[in-house]
Amino acid sequence: MTEKTKTDPSRRPIWTGNLTIGLVNLPLKLFPMIYDKGISFRFLHKSDGQPLKYQKICTKDQKVIPWEEVAKGYEVSKNMYILFDVKELAAIKPESDKRIRISKFVDYLSVDPIYYNKSYILMPNKSNETYSLLLAALQNKGKAAVGKITLRTKEYPVLIHAYKGSLVLTTMRYSYDVVNPQEYKELRNLDKPKKQELDIANKIIEDLSGEFDIEEFEDQYRKKIEEIIKKKIKGQKITVETQPKEEVKELMVALRETLKQLQKK
Repeated sequence: MTEKTKTDPSRRPIWTGNLTIGLVNLPLKLFPMIYDKGISFRFLHKSDGQPLKYQKICTKDQKVIPWEEVAKGYEVSKNMYILFDVKELAAIKPESDKRIRISKFVDYLSVDPIYYNKSYILMPNKSNETYSLLLAALQNKGKAAVGKITLRTKEYPVLIHAYKGSLVLTTMRYSYDVVNPQEYKELRNLDKPKKQELDIANKIIEDLSGEFDIEEFEDQYRKKIEEIIKKKIKGQKITVETQPKEEVKELMVALRETLKQLQKK
């Protein structure tokens, strides 16, 4: 295990299909771009250290149900469900299963990042010439293509944009999937900052301003877990250290002390 391990690209596409813009047809392959490198744990039986199975248990008779007896259902009211057959769900599967239909082009920077879901790398599928043309055009105009794609059984709005010499497809959340913060009464009735506090806060922001670099960040929790794993493999004793509680200070005091610390650097 290393502090920062390189993510190797997948060689197997998760989707193949075509992107269409009017009469233009671009065959593509879709590859994963985002990986969650968090530490995964399994539930074990304490007495013998063996993995525990996940079982589907009926809430009525507490019996373990085999997979062939499992159905999908939608809760219409408390403990009242309607059942769906696999064929019924397949019949209404979105039409754009193997096709990305582009509906418009937008300024890439005009899209609110709050709607971003997950990004994938689009690769040409024996379509280098058309792929290169679309990539260059998007780069030149600073635009992104908007369309739809179906991945597995869900249809997503998508944004296709240029990134590091490639076309990247980012699935988007629907507008109704995102909560408007102003729905919270507490945010509509915030106190107005005092001038002196705001002046210090502005100065702190100025002193801490810089260029964004994602390489500066590292998952410290994952790093500590990996260190413990190494020690456990070697049979070393683990010493648990409790973190001291931070002192809660008044806002003005905290602002002034923070500014002093920054000025010392």
